[in-house]
Amino acid sequence: MPGRLTPLVNDQIYHIFNRGIDHRPTFTSRSELTRGMIAIDYYRFVKPPRRLSKFLKLSNEEREKITKNIKSRNEKLIDILAFCLMPNHFHFLVRQLRTNGVSKFLANFQNSYTRYFNVKTRRIGPLFLDQFKAVRIETDEQLLHVSRYIHLNPLTSYVVKQFEDLIKYPWSSFIEYINVSPSVCEVNTILGFFKHPDDYVSFVKDNADYQRELDKIKHLIHEDE
Repeated sequence: MPGRLTPLVNDQIYHIFNRGIDHRPTFTSRSELTRGMIAIDYYRFVKPPRRLSKFLKLSNEEREKITKNIKSRNEKLIDILAFCLMPNHFHFLVRQLRTNGVSKFLANFQNSYTRYFNVKTRRIGPLFLDQFKAVRIETDEQLLHVSRYIHLNPLTSYVVKQFEDLIKYPWSSFIEYINVSPSVCEVNTILGFFKHPDDYVSFVKDNADYQRELDKIKHLIHEDE
């Protein structure tokens, strides 16, 4: 993965996104999406003891012991504030905690998933674009807008048909916000702007139709996207 011209800075929040080469599908089944979710949870920490593929071959007891040890130390590369896996791309909203933390997380996540995908589908070569995109979040308004944009992505792209389906979409962090049951995400930064989690759900829902229409116009104007 080539170095970045502008380094990512600790304690800053970034919108990170990348897609498959030539817009090719990257997550094509529930098993692939599940593997992606496992990789996100595993590689957000500093120095996992072994590659994910080898970790998953261990017994349940050994995996639970390693997982408990990793999470008890709470030594993370990043805080994940929001994320979404889509058929041919992904989005993360992250706060960098360690120097090069975002790049290390993305490298581990993409490389691990690509190895899995290539073995499963009998292909070779890179799956994602070499350089991920990163946009620094500069204001609270931008933070909330980007989190909403990420959580609406499946609805905007017609991966799900209606908002009620989006609430049950298991491949994003929106469920963690709805149930206030953090698993992968740090939800307090964003929920702290709302009196109740239901207010955040309403905040997301209120923009659903507008974002979908805006996406239609974008594709009419930019035919290559």
